[in-house]
Amino acid sequence: MRADADSVAGPLPRAKNGKAYKGMAMEGFIARWYARTQRKSIEQYRSWAKLASAHISEGGSVLEVAPGPGYLSIELARLGSYRIAGLDISKTFVDIASEKAREADVEIEFRQGDAACMPFPDGAFDFAICTSAFKNFPEPVKALDEIHRVLRAHGTALVVDMRREASAAELIEYVNNMGLDRVNSFITKIIFKRMLLKSAYTKSQIQEFVARSRFKTCDMVDEAVGREIWLTKS
Repeated sequence: MRADADSVAGPLPRAKNGKAYKGMAMEGFIARWYARTQRKSIEQYRSWAKLASAHISEGGSVLEVAPGPGYLSIELARLGSYRIAGLDISKTFVDIASEKAREADVEIEFRQGDAACMPFPDGAFDFAICTSAFKNFPEPVKALDEIHRVLRAHGTALVVDMRREASAAELIEYVNNMGLDRVNSFITKIIFKRMLLKSAYTKSQIQEFVARSRFKTCDMVDEAVGREIWLTKS
């Protein structure tokens, strides 16, 4: 019998290495700024939601890992009767996402926790998705193993993140299409070039992580400045 995502309870376990996220701490002002700027990319979140919904049966259970302000989960909730949970290391993001879900009148459980040590039972979800965050996990193989653990047998996971191979021209074009004002566009380009791209993984690195994880294999599709990584629990 499959466990319900919305039936889990219990204290959040602590990360074994004491650090659950690398890069900028997405709390307070930074998290709120990110939520405002990402609102401009709502069409991207809608696109990801439609992509995910094509792989989820009606009434299916879904986990979004590192949902940030919750836009993708909210858009997904509007597409079907799914049971959705989101797990983020940032308390500010959990608060923002929970408030936005209430405003959108959709039922989503956002919880604070570590992607490498999730507070969910085995086989709790039919589908898992993580966008724009995998490069920030300090224990990528453990995060993949946890996604594998919480998926039911034959469940699917989709990880979308930046490609390390993305060129400067591709990054500039991508940010220009985000619809940001001049100041936020300038700031975002600096963040992409000096921080996010340096943290991103190459295709061979992703293959190595997956091979070391319980998934063992994956399918990859390159797009714009990012990469889709499709994983199935056998």
